[in-house]
Amino acid sequence: MKYTSNEPGYHLKRTFNSFEQLADYIGDIFDCPITIEDNNHQVIAYSKHRENVDEARISTIMNRKVPDKIINSLWKNEVMPRLIDSDEPVSISEIKEIGLGNRVAISIWKKKEVLGFIWIHISDKTLSESELSLLKEAAWQVKKLLLAKNSGITKSEESYKDFFWQLLTGNMRNPEEIQNQAKQFNVNLKDKLTVVVFRFSDQITEQIEKHAYYLAEIQTQTKVIFRLFDENEFILLVRIIKDSNIEDRLQDFMKQFIYKISSQLELNGINGASGFIYDEAAHIKNAYKEAIRTIHLKSIFPKELKHTFLYEDLGVYKFIDELYTTWNKQNQQNKYVRRLREYDEKNKTALLKTLQYYLQSDSNVYRSAKQLFIHPNTMNYRLKRIKEVSGLDLKDTVQKTAVYLELIMENI
Repeated sequence: MKYTSNEPGYHLKRTFNSFEQLADYIGDIFDCPITIEDNNHQVIAYSKHRENVDEARISTIMNRKVPDKIINSLWKNEVMPRLIDSDEPVSISEIKEIGLGNRVAISIWKKKEVLGFIWIHISDKTLSESELSLLKEAAWQVKKLLLAKNSGITKSEESYKDFFWQLLTGNMRNPEEIQNQAKQFNVNLKDKLTVVVFRFSDQITEQIEKHAYYLAEIQTQTKVIFRLFDENEFILLVRIIKDSNIEDRLQDFMKQFIYKISSQLELNGINGASGFIYDEAAHIKNAYKEAIRTIHLKSIFPKELKHTFLYEDLGVYKFIDELYTTWNKQNQQNKYVRRLREYDEKNKTALLKTLQYYLQSDSNVYRSAKQLFIHPNTMNYRLKRIKEVSGLDLKDTVQKTAVYLELIMENI
């Protein structure tokens, strides 16, 4: 029997045993091809289709996942932001360059978390108000199936957060206890683990939370195990797939997250950092402290650490507090720094600044000259004057390192 959504009193209040059954049923109602995806754009189920299906649907079904070029285009064309910002059906006009025909889509929600999406390939058809209302019922049915699928392996949101906080604070350090709890959440807390923290300068809104949760889930470089917001910080426990480039994967994840959420929501001043990558969950507390430490140092040294995301890439900045404490107690200024500062103040020059840029550029004349907007010949002249005024041997690594560290500590 063929059902239509125009039947009086038609509704979806019946039991569906599988996503495939529901997809076919919805497809028959709308007389359009249907695709159901999870929040990672993996295909969960799709209805039977007839002729005139577009290239985007074919490639999605063949790959069992929406191709990246289609997802990227949906972001660029403001489709995904509209879906994430609402639980109402969204109309999508044809996008020829990716072979996507006219669509109507709806996102499926559990509180602030996107569980998945339903896509209807409408072609030249226009959905009525009653059909759009019916699509919302379909989303509710998909949500029921998704939650039923995960029942028994998840706990309440509060217990989820409690377990994560116990790991972050180190209140749970016994490996056996940690793994027993992890089994109850059906998560893998073995192998390469670390904590990533994103700090927002903007006030956290529901829209930011939704986008952050979604972007954390769709990244392929890492597996997000736990995530939560703590005031203006988005904290994630991630597992990195084992290979020779795990640090690169982690850094790319953070860069992509910051770039995408900044451009999508027109945000500024988002900082991201991770702790050391550990093999055991008992060290998650350390990773959290290291991520927070890295974020803090990036705020103190925004220019020097602009491109630093990993704790292990901090270099000498890891130890800057200990060095600063010793330096501050001694209250002794480096003689080369003192001589240059006195000369600059007396003669209105910038030799100390020139030296700082030179040292930050790994003693590269051309790079430091470019940063100072001066000619390399001018840079060489200034370096000659620096040596004459201060007595600093620019070929002596020990002397240069001492000056470099003092200049860093003066910024704290």
